[in-house]
Amino acid sequence: MEDLFYYICWSVIVLPMSALVWREGVAAISDHGSAGTAAAAKSFRNNYLAVYSLQMLGDWLQGPYVYALYEHYGYSPAQIGQLFIAGFGSSMLFGTFVGALADKAGRKKAALGYVLTYSLSCVTKHSPNYWVLMCGRVLGGIATSLLYSAFESWLVAEHFKRGFSEQALGQTFSWAVFLGNGLMAIGAGFLGDYLVEKLSLGRVAPFDAAIVFMLIGGVIIALTWTENYGDTTSHDLTAQFTKAWEVITADPCVALLGAIQAMFEAAMYSFVFLWTMSMSPNKEAIKHGLIFVNFMTASMLGSFLAGMLMKRARPEAYMKGVFAVAACALVVPLVLALDTSKDPKLKGKPITTSGKLQLVSFCVFETCVGVFWPSMMKLRADYVPEELRATIINIFRIPLNLFVCIVLGNVEAFPLAGMFGLCVAFMVVSFVGQVQLDRLSSGKQYYHKASSDGGELDGKATPDLAGAS
Repeated sequence: MEDLFYYICWSVIVLPMSALVWREGVAAISDHGSAGTAAAAKSFRNNYLAVYSLQMLGDWLQGPYVYALYEHYGYSPAQIGQLFIAGFGSSMLFGTFVGALADKAGRKKAALGYVLTYSLSCVTKHSPNYWVLMCGRVLGGIATSLLYSAFESWLVAEHFKRGFSEQALGQTFSWAVFLGNGLMAIGAGFLGDYLVEKLSLGRVAPFDAAIVFMLIGGVIIALTWTENYGDTTSHDLTAQFTKAWEVITADPCVALLGAIQAMFEAAMYSFVFLWTMSMSPNKEAIKHGLIFVNFMTASMLGSFLAGMLMKRARPEAYMKGVFAVAACALVVPLVLALDTSKDPKLKGKPITTSGKLQLVSFCVFETCVGVFWPSMMKLRADYVPEELRATIINIFRIPLNLFVCIVLGNVEAFPLAGMFGLCVAFMVVSFVGQVQLDRLSSGKQYYHKASSDGGELDGKATPDLAGAS
């Protein structure tokens, strides 16, 4: 009976999602071309989704066991914190460079580089040596930067080069998040538990399984993907960064998009660190696995809603409401965290009423996260210049990684209410930025499609005013 509330909460998410999937049709894909074009678009989409889902499965398999593995090797919380900071710091320092290299050397090569780099990172988990693990964290940070830039950049360039519609791209983004960030995360949770608990293969087993799935995806990339490039006219990375920065400073829409992304993701990653402390302030025996399943299912619901919304409205418009709802959801743990009193009698007890309220609010927030990812991918496809896409995406991630490093290094110095207050403030700033983005882009349509030869385009946002006349 202690688990009943978790399953009720999960059912409330699953039932409407199932109804929506049934109504919309799982295999539906819209393309306004011929039947042959629609079939080609569907085949292209399925190929990308297979690759992306395998890479995300490899990523999700590692997440729940990183801290536990370091703890198993005997490292203190402070040392584990240093290892985590190394990962985010590596992504911040090297991510921008690997993004620029992906644009110049080729996005297919960068995707294969991700497979190799992340696989090597997983191999290091077999060693209990601190510096070997530190090296693995650095490699993991570089790989994460490639995961969130190279794959998206390859998809957008290849999608438009093949003449598929914008609506089909939005649907691909929606399904990528639905499968990669939702279904794969849930599957990874069950598979990891089976390997570690049922088969007793040890805490390193999920990392080995991750290598297998990522390598399978890498084989598909090597055999089926064609190469595409960004800006091939620059001969050094300095010129690449200069061009990217000029685009960000010259086009307020691109700058706003970067600020919105940084603010939302900063709140999202802070939430990842805070939810356990918030729901069990007295060390209550909350069910982490069931809570994780609820979160990921809510994220899947959000990604499916994003696909429906993109068919009916502009992301610039509906994302204002998403940020407003996300801010309201995070107000709940903020208010509850103001009560700093502790009750030792609750230690080891089931989830409290306060915890239940927060689980509901966190599921609402995770639904907003699910809407955010495909919508942000679509917005970047519309506004960020194709030839500099991976470079600019990773520049956007610099303030995010810097903030996460600061939080990880000082998490015990800030009160819980203060941290959630900061998250709410980030959501408010994202909302204000989205209002401004909607105002600036109203009546205009931005396109940054790949040039046929992979050469340089105009290097800045180019509004298509024909649609506004």
